[in-house]
Amino acid sequence: MHQNPGWAAENGSTASGGAPDELAGRTAVITARLKQLYRKSVYPVEKKYKYDYFYESPLMTDIEFDAQVCFSQFSLRDTAKPQVLLVGQYSVGKTSFIRYLLGRDFPGQRIGPEPTTDRFTVLINGPEERTIPGNALSVHPDLPFRGLERFGVSFLSRFEGSQMPSSVLRSVTLVDTPGILSGEKQRTNRGYDFTKVVAWFAERADLIILLFDAHKLDISDELKGAIDVLKGHEDKIRCILNKADQIDRQQLMRVYGALLWSLGKTMTSPEVARVYVGSFWQEPLKNLDNSELFEMEEKDLMKDLAVLPRQSAVRKINELVKRIRKVKTLAYIIGHLKSEMPALMGKEKKQAKLIADLPNVFRTILKKYNLAPGDFPDIASFSAKLRETKFADFSTLSQKHIDGLDSVLNADIPQLMEELPSEKDSPETLRAKMGTVPAMSNVPIPKTGNKYGKQDQSESNPFGYAQEDEAHYWALQDSADRLKSSFEALGPEGGFLSTQKARDVLVKTGLTKDQLRQIWNLSDMDRDGLFDHEEYVVAMFLCDAVIQKGRPIPAELPRSVIPPSKR
Repeated sequence: MHQNPGWAAENGSTASGGAPDELAGRTAVITARLKQLYRKSVYPVEKKYKYDYFYESPLMTDIEFDAQVCFSQFSLRDTAKPQVLLVGQYSVGKTSFIRYLLGRDFPGQRIGPEPTTDRFTVLINGPEERTIPGNALSVHPDLPFRGLERFGVSFLSRFEGSQMPSSVLRSVTLVDTPGILSGEKQRTNRGYDFTKVVAWFAERADLIILLFDAHKLDISDELKGAIDVLKGHEDKIRCILNKADQIDRQQLMRVYGALLWSLGKTMTSPEVARVYVGSFWQEPLKNLDNSELFEMEEKDLMKDLAVLPRQSAVRKINELVKRIRKVKTLAYIIGHLKSEMPALMGKEKKQAKLIADLPNVFRTILKKYNLAPGDFPDIASFSAKLRETKFADFSTLSQKHIDGLDSVLNADIPQLMEELPSEKDSPETLRAKMGTVPAMSNVPIPKTGNKYGKQDQSESNPFGYAQEDEAHYWALQDSADRLKSSFEALGPEGGFLSTQKARDVLVKTGLTKDQLRQIWNLSDMDRDGLFDHEEYVVAMFLCDAVIQKGRPIPAELPRSVIPPSKR
């Protein structure tokens, strides 16, 4: 959890209101440098030691790095946004969840209790509504889907793009997947390797959402296979227990425990998976027993989604580091196998012996070069790949290439991390890091008042509540209406001002460091280090009370000043 930020200056900055957007600037700077590092030091090693063959992951292209892309053929102008991958069995609510996020239907949408989504659908922002065939998506040079060609025509016929104008899709790209089959249905041949396609998207996703239905928690063989290929991406996985409003509180407790038990047997990570519980679509809850819990869970999930664009640069660095470590280990393996081969006679016999003894070969390489066990490929799949090759054709180990990879990991990446914003940055150094770049849109959060049996104040009475109505009255409602435009002008992400943006606003007031610390502690009521609109209003009210009226900062807020949603 974020705490009160360290105030680097006691007096406000005089920067103009048109300050550059930290999100777009961060992504632009980082992606440009990552692309340069990959092309210079990583790509040659991948090509030399056949990384694309052994890991079934194509060599990366510029389009996978570029911060800004012009999709000329489809008349799209977009940014390299975070991707959210949704995976789950059929009829768990994946497509309904996407519709809820977007606030409307989308082209190609199919919803029903039977397996209706029979294809991979990528939802992208665009000026007009239409579906784009998978073959067209996979061959376009400006779209990051060229690697999907390897899965063949059978897959591409079940892959499509759904283009529509959307404020959500301006910030994230959503990937809907076919419902995973269970029981006898999972024996049906899809015509392509489903788990390998999921693995391809998972490697490129910033967030992976696994959805489960409260009424069917069984993890089928195909779902287990899909979860298995997510190994190495545990930090990106979030789970949703959907349709939880259809069971009572006691049943929910048992179902939640059963789901955690099933996930514990399936996911090898020692950490407990984060499971969001609720009903993630626009319809009102069928059972209001747990409405407060569901509302809080949904807010947490939406906040998780809202901060994705802000974490995009760090995610790009993290994914490249993981890839470099695997490339380095592969180079050592291929170099070692090459060095063990005889010069003239008995090459096939020696190759077969090395493959049969691969576990010991891995142990030898691990100890000799002090590598991490987690960086080694899966023995079974790697052995199968080796049987299709000739060790005599392998390249020898190049220390120059290894040194280049080490330089990226130990020098270039840490230097790049220094370019990211941190709490020690002053407003001036932060602006210097970000540069001047176009603003990037935010992830809007669905309105949920009516869904949880509540009625928005604006709908019940446009003039608010009377002071006698203590449960709903807020003394700062007029200020909230007046400050709405200024809050939006600051560029909230998913309805929240980042710690840095909120800090800059308060520093500009010219109050002392101690005063700002007190105001922050009173205003950040949920202690998440972010300001929503209501917390921003309270902070501005306290600043105004000190500056304009000379009042002391209270030890605690009066009840009438605390927003009703936070009491």
